[in-house]
Amino acid sequence: MPEFDLVVIGGGAAGEKGAAQAAFFGKKVALIEKEPHLGGAMVNTGTLPSKTLRETALYLSGFRQRGLHGVDMALGRAARLDDFMYRLDRVVTGERARMAANLARHEVTVFHGAASFVDAHTVQVGPAQVQGRHFLIATGSQPHRPDSFPFEHPNVYDSDEIVRVHALPASMAVVGGGVIGCEYACLFAALGSKVTIIEARPTILGFLDGEVVGWLTERMRGLGIDFRFETQVAKCEPGEGGVRLHFAAGAPLDVDLALICAGRSANTAGLQLEKAGLTAGKRGVLEVDARFRTKVPHIAAVGDVIGFPSLASTSMEQARVAVVDFFDLKYKTRVAPLFPYGIYTIPEVSMVGETEESLRSANVPYVKGVAQFGDNARGLMIGETGALKLLFRRDDLKLLGVHCIGEGATELVHIGLTAMLAGAGADLFIEACFNYPTLSEAYKYATYDALQRKARP
Repeated sequence: MPEFDLVVIGGGAAGEKGAAQAAFFGKKVALIEKEPHLGGAMVNTGTLPSKTLRETALYLSGFRQRGLHGVDMALGRAARLDDFMYRLDRVVTGERARMAANLARHEVTVFHGAASFVDAHTVQVGPAQVQGRHFLIATGSQPHRPDSFPFEHPNVYDSDEIVRVHALPASMAVVGGGVIGCEYACLFAALGSKVTIIEARPTILGFLDGEVVGWLTERMRGLGIDFRFETQVAKCEPGEGGVRLHFAAGAPLDVDLALICAGRSANTAGLQLEKAGLTAGKRGVLEVDARFRTKVPHIAAVGDVIGFPSLASTSMEQARVAVVDFFDLKYKTRVAPLFPYGIYTIPEVSMVGETEESLRSANVPYVKGVAQFGDNARGLMIGETGALKLLFRRDDLKLLGVHCIGEGATELVHIGLTAMLAGAGADLFIEACFNYPTLSEAYKYATYDALQRKARP
């Protein structure tokens, strides 16, 4: 029976980085992945596929060029599904190969098969048993499927299945106005689908700054997206060639396709956790301490299996920290206290830190500054109409929050993130020299705007 210093269960973002981290420091590592390919949802059904489809949609639709007067870069024919699948397969295959090469370079032993605990130090993988001193559970998550929706019908999809949609729909309903729902709504709307978002709450993306949500909602309506807020689906009735959604009040909605985005559930059901002394909570989530250890000290869990924030970026860092802690490696001892959100709607939205709502709730006096990309030379060149919003503490102008909407927002936010991690404030952006013309220059002008707002009586 093979014995390892570390056994990683799950070959997605967190699993790969945790395994490579331990192996880098000379530990004998095994990684177990139940699917034939590495990558988990991040590579195969979630993060990477959805963002690749978005980039392909923006390119094929000519969307990024629509702000350039007199230039039509749209595809000269209707986009076909093959256009999307070709690029998607290239990207996914390339990332799988990169991950396999990284694990091989670090001499990580990879097992393919479903893992289940035999006892606290042993897992079964097919006919073989694997022993480990330490375990890292990084099995990810899958879409939650409410019983009220007939997912067996070919026109009802969950968020993993939609990346292999059988045809581009003329109309679709997205049930759930969270991150995934809004991202896919924008993607299909950019391609010409008539999209309706159905959300039980009064707004989409309630964790974002309210003003930014308003900007995004307006832009999404500009794409042709309709919203039905404070509305719940009472019945989903599939028919021949389409789906009818019934509501507690109002007329039913007939669409070609329904995408159900009802959150995700941790992939822990088949692990036989009880044999290792563990019990999963609601939707399969595992409870961990600040070092990502479960109540069984030699077993850690990271990523989607521990819940919020369930981001690929934070999951990788959690895995590295957990492994360093296991072996007391005196290296990476914590996940950064601030992390950015990247929402790949059209346009992108990204944020880090506080919102106006959270600052008001905490009674923190603040001042905001806003720079419109339409007033920025680079923004004018590329036809970008987004904005950068900065939130400073009023008394000392320390930067507390960064909010950006527009293409490239998920990149631009890192300037503010780095400033916040360094404890910087307005002086940094006033003194810094930014390349001209660039969108990054918006940091300086958003700061000037905040200074002017503070000076007003």
